[in-house]
Amino acid sequence: MSTTDPIADMLTRIRNGLLVRRRYVAVPYSRLNQAVADVLREEGYISRYEVNRDGRFPVLRVYLRYTDEKDPVLQGITRVSKPGSRIYAKRSEIPWVRHGMGTVILSTPRGVMSGRQARRLGVGGEVLCEVW
Repeated sequence: MSTTDPIADMLTRIRNGLLVRRRYVAVPYSRLNQAVADVLREEGYISRYEVNRDGRFPVLRVYLRYTDEKDPVLQGITRVSKPGSRIYAKRSEIPWVRHGMGTVILSTPRGVMSGRQARRLGVGGEVLCEVW
């Protein structure tokens, strides 16, 4: 089944999986979804991910991360740029999430990366989502 916004679909699956305390969620594979999952792993919001190519279509399995008290590490995740309304940020205008306590994920000419890394490299791009 095709969706008009695969990133929003991925974020919703992660959000729903956290609400019911799933160990992992399955997301349709794409290189963009894998890049977003890679940033989430680097920032410590998920434990890991793996690509399962056994079936007809490849699936990205995202393993969610919880604290010792069984609370999710990822408290919130929202889509910023949408297919009908793209949001771009220059390198000097990359937004801060929750006064620096969260992360913004950008799609830049150098690839998908966190806002912290984009500021360090001095690049801007499309603001995909905010995570806290």
